[in-house]
Amino acid sequence: MEEINFYDKVYQVARLIPKGRVTSYGAIASYLGTKGSSRMVGYAMQAAGSAQPPVPAHRVVNRQGLLTAKQHFGGNLMQRLLESEGVKVENDQVQDFKTVFWDPYIELEL
Repeated sequence: MEEINFYDKVYQVARLIPKGRVTSYGAIASYLGTKGSSRMVGYAMQAAGSAQPPVPAHRVVNRQGLLTAKQHFGGNLMQRLLESEGVKVENDQVQDFKTVFWDPYIELEL
């Protein structure tokens, strides 16, 4: 049996983030049991553009709710995608971050 690689595990979690919610690189890493690998989750999100089924990478932000990966979307696409789902963003910062934050560790059963 083939083992699922780290990026695919990240994508599986990211695909579960509901519309109108966001999570962080660290929350995904923690959920996967690799707490110190937030940066690797970020690399996975960078590479998610060609993943099938699609990965809602725009819903993954840093631990303060900043759109640190917005340059990878081009222009303000990341912000526009979030706002189209009802997430308020000002100055590259998710507003009401604690309210819209989706923690896979809490929301998903291990």
